[in-house]
Amino acid sequence: MDIKDIQNLIKFVSKAEVSEVKYKTKDFEITIKTPLAGSEVAYAQPAVYHTAPQQAAAAPAPASSPAAAPAEKAEAASDESKYVTIKSPMIGTFYRKPSPDKDVFVNVGDEVSVGKTVCVIEAMKLFNQIESEVSGKIVKILVDDSSPVEYDQPLFLVDPS
Repeated sequence: MDIKDIQNLIKFVSKAEVSEVKYKTKDFEITIKTPLAGSEVAYAQPAVYHTAPQQAAAAPAPASSPAAAPAEKAEAASDESKYVTIKSPMIGTFYRKPSPDKDVFVNVGDEVSVGKTVCVIEAMKLFNQIESEVSGKIVKILVDDSSPVEYDQPLFLVDPS
């Protein structure tokens, strides 16, 4: 079983909303447990938690200038449409650095090319390097370091021009 098969299995488990899945062959065994196993309300809300940081980032702007907020949102939406989004290919924990004592892979303003590593996502104690699928300039980093990410969650905005 290769990493793509494991990633697909993780996606299946998350979409099926089951608490535990065991997959076993003659030479390989994997068990995936989700927070639904406890079936408490506190554990049943990770999906809400994962999307909250993006909404929280947009919330302070309207509080500081309520009249200007709609114009800023419309302008930001039209600006972001010309950018390409690098999305998470898996569920896990997002890291900007290969290790705590190293420098970050990319910063805002850095040029990236196809195949350049932009971050690492830890899933099941495996650190998966995420490579850029587009060449361009990093415009925005959408996720905080060491925060959980979901499958297909936007991580970076890249200006391909």
